[in-house]
Amino acid sequence: MKNFAIIGAAGFVAPRHMRAIKETGNSLSCAMDTSDSVGVLDSYFPEASFFVEFERFDRHLDKLRHKGRGVDFISICTPNYLHDSEIRFALRSRAHAICEKPIVLNPWNVDALDQYQKEYDHIIYNILQLRLHPDIVALKKRIEEGPAYKVYDIDLNYITSRGNWYFTSWKADLLKSGGIATNIGVHFFDMLTWIFGPASKNVVHIHKHNKAAGFLQLEKARVRWFMSVDYKDVPDAICQGGQRTFRSIKVDGDEIEFSSGFTDLHTRSYEEILAGRGFTVAESKPSIEIVHEIRNARPVGLTGDYHPYLKNIDIGDPEITAKDYWFNHDC
Repeated sequence: MKNFAIIGAAGFVAPRHMRAIKETGNSLSCAMDTSDSVGVLDSYFPEASFFVEFERFDRHLDKLRHKGRGVDFISICTPNYLHDSEIRFALRSRAHAICEKPIVLNPWNVDALDQYQKEYDHIIYNILQLRLHPDIVALKKRIEEGPAYKVYDIDLNYITSRGNWYFTSWKADLLKSGGIATNIGVHFFDMLTWIFGPASKNVVHIHKHNKAAGFLQLEKARVRWFMSVDYKDVPDAICQGGQRTFRSIKVDGDEIEFSSGFTDLHTRSYEEILAGRGFTVAESKPSIEIVHEIRNARPVGLTGDYHPYLKNIDIGDPEITAKDYWFNHDC
């Protein structure tokens, strides 16, 4: 049995980590969050110590370590901009780090963390659950077994609608979340580069506070992508079924719909980590480079090879970037 701690226990994704720790037969020793809305702990680890002040959490971990009961892993479920600092804290606490996506916001932070884990002789794992999705694993196998020099045409459409709360939270702050392509899209870009190889071209067509779209040239694919948190962008057929999320990939016109199958992917991720097969910080760098470029690019509008879905929605002025929106609106 391994001992775990969680930073960000009140966050949206934290219960998936608690469940994964429970289902892999391990123990949650302690948890921390600045919010005390953590009643979910009762469903998994009611005996876990809980802290709302980081200093007390730090002291508790230090005391456990000196008693020979230190935690083996610290799971990080906090806002994106805090990941870098909290990963470093985990390693200094002589624990391995398990961090939600995106692992960091900038490519140079990946390089620094790679050196940091060597210095402290502990490992940083990133939750890249799409690499474990059965349909995605099957797609990777199909591409690997296909013609070696074939370049595929891909349309990626990911719409996960959010309410007004989203634009009042840290997720709507470009400096804290990295913007929509980073916050909801980084693991899709990881999945695409994992299957189709590195990016050589990155064009942004629109980048707004609630949606973004662009084109990626990968080694073995031409990718047109569209991402949105706007419910109005969800296809009518999906809305009529009562769903608010739509995930779709078309590879050479063939639909791979993978809106289901996400239920236990965090548990699968933990199983792989505990077996020594988790995804490391260095593996996350290609996707971090892509979203960093998207965040800093100037949108070109509906020119070139843009996603066909953009013809069906009102995108407004593509020259009003996400950065312009956040700096000029009181969200």
